[in-house]
Amino acid sequence: MGHTPDSGREYRLLRRRLDSFATGAPDSPALAKILRLLYSRQDAGLAGKLSGRPTALAVLAQRLDLPADKLSGTLSGMARRGLVIDLEHNGTRYFALAPIVIGFFEFTFMRARPDTPMDELARLFDEYMETDDRFARAVFRGQAQIGRALVREEALPGGGDCEVLDWERASRVVESASEIGVSLCACRHKESHLNKACNRPLKTCLSFGYSARSFIHSGFAEPIAARGAMKILEDCKLAGMMQIGDNVQKKVAYICNCCGCCCGMIRAIRTFDIRDAVVTSNWIMEVGRACKGCGACLKACPVGAIKLSEERSGGGLGCRAVRDETLCLGCGVCPSACKSGALSMKPREQP
Repeated sequence: MGHTPDSGREYRLLRRRLDSFATGAPDSPALAKILRLLYSRQDAGLAGKLSGRPTALAVLAQRLDLPADKLSGTLSGMARRGLVIDLEHNGTRYFALAPIVIGFFEFTFMRARPDTPMDELARLFDEYMETDDRFARAVFRGQAQIGRALVREEALPGGGDCEVLDWERASRVVESASEIGVSLCACRHKESHLNKACNRPLKTCLSFGYSARSFIHSGFAEPIAARGAMKILEDCKLAGMMQIGDNVQKKVAYICNCCGCCCGMIRAIRTFDIRDAVVTSNWIMEVGRACKGCGACLKACPVGAIKLSEERSGGGLGCRAVRDETLCLGCGVCPSACKSGALSMKPREQP
């Protein structure tokens, strides 16, 4: 009696390879469907043999015993579909398997994809990421998180003239970038396919340097000048959004302009109480005596780190804003919303 071919083996091996990455890939029916929608069986078989570290094409060809030119064509096609990462350095091509995040989730939704079942993928990703906390806790289980809050420079004492390092300044990241790309916000784009997105700007995801070159080459991003990128930052600040950057000090790869309702990193904090999902800035909000308890800062805070507390003042009962130090990301959004000038940013005692 013959054996029936195991048609799901390639997908199971691919899922296990993805789960071995730092951000993980817990098994679930939703993920199984996502992988089958994005990867053909042949794609899955090849992807499951790739590393998460960029590997030179010649090395991959030798390792997989495939002609380099044929392998290059296959991997380039997969890169354009967001399944692998395609990089070039000093004339040498490198490829790596894209994780789920930052990876093929973003690459799927960073652009319009009329040839792809986006509504179904949005529903499945939402189920996978939001139904329970397993994926969120897998992504943020390490001590080094993928994103960190960037403080608004204009919210700092003296309008940013105080001591703040270059890698903490979104403006400096933009101004010093060798190349800049702009893409759709993957999170808000995904939410738009579920009719749950807010009305904030959509084309707001900025990439820099080698990441921008890779994204532009693969069709995930469009090139943009520093002046245009700065305008995106300013427009997003006016819309009440915070900036989350790549959690590195050199060669920052991206800056996301994030809202509290759509951003996956912020939702991990708000929905699953993973308070260290985003690394804080070296600043924290402080409430001054001028606070009138109007509540504007509560609505502005992306992570819900501010509450109103009743207190007696001048013989009457009033309200005052109170900050949760364990939640405040130090993004500087709330001082911009405070009309009485009662909120300010101060350096954290422990950077």
